[in-house]
Amino acid sequence: MKHDDLETDPKRDRDLPLVKLLPNLLTLTAACAGLTGVRFALLGEFQWSVRMVLIATILDGLDGRLARLLRSQSPLGAELDSLADFLNFGVAPALILYLWTLNDVGGIGWMASLCFTLCCLLRLARFNVGQKNGNGSSDYFEGVPSPAGALLVMMPMVAAFAFPGLPEIPAWLSTIYVLAIGLLMISRIHTFSFKNVKIPRRNARYVLLGAVLAAALLFNFTWATLLLVMIAYLATILVALRVKPGGGQKDL
Repeated sequence: MKHDDLETDPKRDRDLPLVKLLPNLLTLTAACAGLTGVRFALLGEFQWSVRMVLIATILDGLDGRLARLLRSQSPLGAELDSLADFLNFGVAPALILYLWTLNDVGGIGWMASLCFTLCCLLRLARFNVGQKNGNGSSDYFEGVPSPAGALLVMMPMVAAFAFPGLPEIPAWLSTIYVLAIGLLMISRIHTFSFKNVKIPRRNARYVLLGAVLAAALLFNFTWATLLLVMIAYLATILVALRVKPGGGQKDL
């Protein structure tokens, strides 16, 4: 063993402020939410399953921003975030949907679940490569981002919760829908990236008011509001295709 190996690295021994652990704590909490969603599905509590994935999506949107705010980005945090994303947006929704309806078509439904999970895995791998190549900033993404894909793939469930009086969605139709969302995730079509959206300073108060009202609607009319948000996001994909046809950002 070299003498240098016995020396203490002052940077590694420097005390770490507890607050800088918050982003990783949010990431781990999101992973717990995703796994809990699967547990609720096993118990037949599918509404709580969707809620858990929604919570995981919100936490995923917060942890990175909090890390940048606290200047606590680290390779460990990046790896944790990627692994948690695969669990929350690739594994959990596929299992929840399979337990909800896809198991009615047997092996075909399981294959659809597997395809969605693999599409999410490929999506996240493309994201990691894009980050390493410095393609992390753009007004557009290539395909549907994995968090949006996880919510969109559960739209049949949300529609069933919002309108319980409607006829039950056939399992074969849900199977086709799951495959379609998976393909959208790995496609080259443009989708809007809202990371770089800017608003006039004078309109900030209205945006804040709108956000509060949207949160209130989501709390009081969860399924109808979530369904409207999903439909609106699908509409933005059509708009993006008209505005900027072709391939987009190669990072997510």
